[in-house]
Amino acid sequence: MLAAVTNLAEYTVTELAFALKRTVEEAYGLLRVRGELSGYKRAGSGHLYFTLKDEKACIDAVAWRGSVPKLAFEPADGLEVICTGRLTTYPGRSKYQLVVERIEPAGMGALMALLEERRKALAAEGLFDAARKRPLPFLPEVVGVVTSPTGAVIRDILHRLADRFPRRVLVWPVLVQGEGAAAQIAAAINGFSALPAGGAVPRPDVVIVARGGGSIEDLWAFNEEAVVRAAAACTIPLIAAVGHETDTTLIDHVADRRAPTPTAAAEMAVPVRRDLLLQTGEFGVRLDHAMARRLDQLAQWVEGLSRGLPRPEMLLGLAVQRLDDLGERLRLRSPSELVRTQLERLATRHARLGELMADRLRLGRSDLMCQDGRLVPELIAARLRQAWPRLEREQVALGHGIAAALDRADQLLQSRAAQLEALGHTRVLERGYAIVRGRQSGHVIPRLAGMGGESELDIVFADGELAVRRADRPARARGGSRAADQGSLL
Repeated sequence: MLAAVTNLAEYTVTELAFALKRTVEEAYGLLRVRGELSGYKRAGSGHLYFTLKDEKACIDAVAWRGSVPKLAFEPADGLEVICTGRLTTYPGRSKYQLVVERIEPAGMGALMALLEERRKALAAEGLFDAARKRPLPFLPEVVGVVTSPTGAVIRDILHRLADRFPRRVLVWPVLVQGEGAAAQIAAAINGFSALPAGGAVPRPDVVIVARGGGSIEDLWAFNEEAVVRAAAACTIPLIAAVGHETDTTLIDHVADRRAPTPTAAAEMAVPVRRDLLLQTGEFGVRLDHAMARRLDQLAQWVEGLSRGLPRPEMLLGLAVQRLDDLGERLRLRSPSELVRTQLERLATRHARLGELMADRLRLGRSDLMCQDGRLVPELIAARLRQAWPRLEREQVALGHGIAAALDRADQLLQSRAAQLEALGHTRVLERGYAIVRGRQSGHVIPRLAGMGGESELDIVFADGELAVRRADRPARARGGSRAADQGSLL
């Protein structure tokens, strides 16, 4: 059967797919699409995938990783947005999609609705309760600041602190807007809170989280749940100074204090040094005046008491009169009678004391005899129990001392042996020298003139000895020519 003849062009699937792709991209260049976010997810590669929809249609969208840092807020399902991008097709699945370059809220209402919903959820957890807020330290030693290191905010804070009361400042640099800003701010707050007291890095006494003014999109990082929860969990009193006085973010609700500006946060953190000096001076003057008044009051009180006391001459007069009376009575009685009376009184008391001491000695002796057989063994055993741990400790200490002394003696002995070996004649022989001894006398012969009548010699080398006999040859003069028939010592 013959095939039908036609004028239609024939395409492969790939040719048709890419022709459609070119047509769509040429027909729709850069455009803005409004819709509700759905199916939002972030891939491991960093790309964002989601769907834009309205009540009648939907379109797939993707934001490549390079465009993500430009986003002013974190997208979420159900949020109405306006996406700016280019329309294209995906030939692998025969579908079209929007490549998004920018995402912005469809209006302030949508973004504020999201903010209000998040605020209510966090407030329901009690994160904004006034009972959770702590007082700021009166004069912190270290001030921690979480902000951008390059903006005007940190310069304003440092300048204000230097004017009021110079303190040590630790800056934790972070991004304050855009992708990753919320994670960095939360990590900085948690990092300050985790610093140990007395560590290598000083722990701040107060933390300031600061940023300059901007739109709600610019400040959105401080509305993220991670930042709010980090501020709520911070163990250090925290001051939030985000935006201008009219700007409000969620971190303002959870912070211990909210400052309208970063400069105001620095003013909250430290007092004015000059004011403190003046106040201290005033307190000193008031203290001096109070002490003077108190001393005057005490002086008046003492003076009032002194008026109620009798005069000294009156007190002495009574004593003088009593002394005169006793003297008169003594003069009337003879000295011998007084001595006899005192002797009788002394003898009576001596007898009573002797009887009392005898009774006490009898009772003590009987009690001692009753307890003698029981007290002594128990006392000895108690003393032994008390002394036994000390004896054990001294025994261990004595053993350690003996071991240490033996180690020191062994080290000294080894050191002396090494020195003796280094200075011994064996080392000298190893360097090529030899010792000559007379066999008959056994003496060392250091010089040729000392040989005397020795005819047999022993030459000691490092590795053994050699016995030689001296030949009877006439000695030659030193420096003369060698004789052709010179004898050998061997």
